[in-house]
Amino acid sequence: MKKFSSEIELRGHIIDSLILTKVFDGIMDHGGSFEVLDIQVGKKKKDESYAKLLVIGKNEKNLDRILNYAYRQGATSKTQSDVKLNAALKDMVMPDNFYSTTNNQTQIFLKNKWVDVENMMMDKCIVVKAKKATCIPIRQIKKGDKIVVGENGIKVIPPERPREGMNVFEFMGSSSSSERPTQHIAKKVAEDIRLTKKNGGKIVLVGGPAIIHTGASESVSTLIRHGYIDAVLAGNALAVHDIEYATLGTSLGMNVRDGTLAVRGHRNHMEAINTVFKAGSIEKMVKTKKLTRGIMYECVKKKIPFVLAGSLRDDGPLPDVITDVATAQKEYKRVLKGASMVIMVATMLHSIATGNMLPANVKVIVIDINQPTVTKLMDRGTWQALGIVSDAGAFLPMVAKEL
Repeated sequence: MKKFSSEIELRGHIIDSLILTKVFDGIMDHGGSFEVLDIQVGKKKKDESYAKLLVIGKNEKNLDRILNYAYRQGATSKTQSDVKLNAALKDMVMPDNFYSTTNNQTQIFLKNKWVDVENMMMDKCIVVKAKKATCIPIRQIKKGDKIVVGENGIKVIPPERPREGMNVFEFMGSSSSSERPTQHIAKKVAEDIRLTKKNGGKIVLVGGPAIIHTGASESVSTLIRHGYIDAVLAGNALAVHDIEYATLGTSLGMNVRDGTLAVRGHRNHMEAINTVFKAGSIEKMVKTKKLTRGIMYECVKKKIPFVLAGSLRDDGPLPDVITDVATAQKEYKRVLKGASMVIMVATMLHSIATGNMLPANVKVIVIDINQPTVTKLMDRGTWQALGIVSDAGAFLPMVAKEL
């Protein structure tokens, strides 16, 4: 074997998912080279493929950099050694050279066997307790926790694309083009939502106030009422303008139905906030019949959880809004647990925040009139997102109608 070299293996749908190509490109982009020692290509649709490569670096440091890249793409070392663990020296402090997670399914090699890492999220660390590996944020680290360090003994398993049928995600890839046939995409999205629910999946909506501004409130309310949405994550603004529209017919003081400015409309959102405070909460407002329609009304009536996370710019905010960011983040994570699909509509802030909390096997649909929202989400690592550049007020009614 050459001086600065190491054998790696890849298994699975590595050709259909372009994983093997990414590894080839990455090795060369990092200034290394490779030899294919063995390759077995699956002959049937569900057959997996296998490749064994000899990776050659310019020096030890270069080889380590190449191997770290290859491991992140799903490669494993030909000869495995146990993952390395170092203790946290104090609360909320990770040891040096800690392993920073991706959102892909991950395993660690512990006591001569592969162990699944639970609660996968990107940009976290892995703590090992009693032969169990868990992905945790820095705030939850306690002094003495055994934290995974380095890249050895870690297996990343990227989502694969076997050659078997086509849903909206295979149809679209991760496109964010506004030039796709919108009605056809809406039909495909509706089919995927229906199939997810049929299979017992959990669908979470992440929404911004533009849902109300563009007139899509009734479509979202319909989806909740008919059981297609299992939870809602948002900020103060979605709830405020939803309640403003439900009680006063306006959103930001504009009449939603005809786009005209309401008399003294500038105070309408404050009127809505005051009405909720008067009732005590959104739920109490529904119970006293002061709120009889809209997204928040349907959430309360269907008993589906909603989390409203506060920000610096909030008016009020509503009594239901969580103003402690760390607490709000924790509640978002709690609601997202077990989600099969997340639909993000017209909110860059909450979409990117939610994307960071999701494992890569969760389907993500992003609907936004601004292409940068979709692009930023993917650039931040939520590469599995299906981006639809469209007006929420036009797209969501099509989806609701199909369903």
